[in-house]
Amino acid sequence: MATQQVCILGATGSIGRSTLEVIKLHPERFSVYALSAFSNIDTLASLAWDSQARVVVVPDNAAAQRFQELWPAGRPLPKIRIGAEGLCATAADAEVDTVMAAIVGVACLAPIFAAAQAGKRILLANKEALVAAGEVFLSAVRQGGGQLLPIDSEHNAIYQCLPQEYSGQVPERPHNSIRRLILTASGGPFRELPLDDLAAVTPAQACMHPNWSMGKKISVDSATMANKGLEVIEAHWLFAMPPQQISVVIHPQSLVHSMVEYIDGSILSQLGAPDMRVPIAYGLGFPERIDSGLPDFDLNLLKALDFEPPSYERFPALRLAFEALSTSQAACITLNAANEVAVEKFLQNKIRYVDIAAIIEKAIDQIEGANHSPLRCLDDVLALNAQARAVAGELCLTV
Repeated sequence: MATQQVCILGATGSIGRSTLEVIKLHPERFSVYALSAFSNIDTLASLAWDSQARVVVVPDNAAAQRFQELWPAGRPLPKIRIGAEGLCATAADAEVDTVMAAIVGVACLAPIFAAAQAGKRILLANKEALVAAGEVFLSAVRQGGGQLLPIDSEHNAIYQCLPQEYSGQVPERPHNSIRRLILTASGGPFRELPLDDLAAVTPAQACMHPNWSMGKKISVDSATMANKGLEVIEAHWLFAMPPQQISVVIHPQSLVHSMVEYIDGSILSQLGAPDMRVPIAYGLGFPERIDSGLPDFDLNLLKALDFEPPSYERFPALRLAFEALSTSQAACITLNAANEVAVEKFLQNKIRYVDIAAIIEKAIDQIEGANHSPLRCLDDVLALNAQARAVAGELCLTV
């Protein structure tokens, strides 16, 4: 069996590092072809050395110079590519079989599109490709003839519970045996906090997730459940499922990662430790299963599996996501862009926690009320994203 050549976009983040851990367990199956990083060049050099990466992608010439200075003498230097052009060229490289798309934000859109057009297997850990680009991105995947496998724990769980007909292909219509998809959410750190106390929430409190170790931005998104709203939009595109057949439940233990309910009343779920190596191993090995490096899960320690409906009063960002999905792709782009801007301002203590959802809602209203061109290609998506970010930035100055 030929060794699978893997390109990891966003190698120094938690998804990238976990991917490298799984790959290291299977040297006979996988080789690291390329790694990319934006700011953490010291870590990139260490990871590239350890994984024997043949190519690295860095943001600019200064980062390239820094990488060369860090590289130990006596060993061939990996090929260094620079910027967005370097990311796209690497993702579409003829030698690459699989692309782990783990760059956060719209910076990942161009290289993911390049990988899709080149027919690669894409392991998708980036939300913007589907939330912002939707059908434009899926059309590129279909035309390129590659595979798209979700790595987010919730979508990966759903994928594992789906009929075998999916087989790495993007469906154009919902499977007729499925009644609904059920996404689980932890509820974050403020699930039981009195509503009147939300206005005083600090960035430090919002970043204290009870179950997962994540970056600041995604931790805030988990607290507001904006992340779950974005996942609803992703699920719509990934599984061709209409919004009314997607639901969200709060599951504080984070052990059931999502569920599929079938028309006969059966509910299939994927349960396991909250560790991203599980979905990563599933994506890398698909359609086979491979060792993720996790120990046996001790069911004897499992005391309870609790479920409860989310409150839109507590989590208005979730409501806004369902509404955006039912409105337009422009509304979905605005939802994501405005959330990014508002969360950044909240982390800088420039707006309150409760202002995040309010800014998102106002931004969607403004964008939906304005004339904008149809979204036919990636450039259209990026232009509207920039417009939505500008609108959200202005709104942040007025709260």
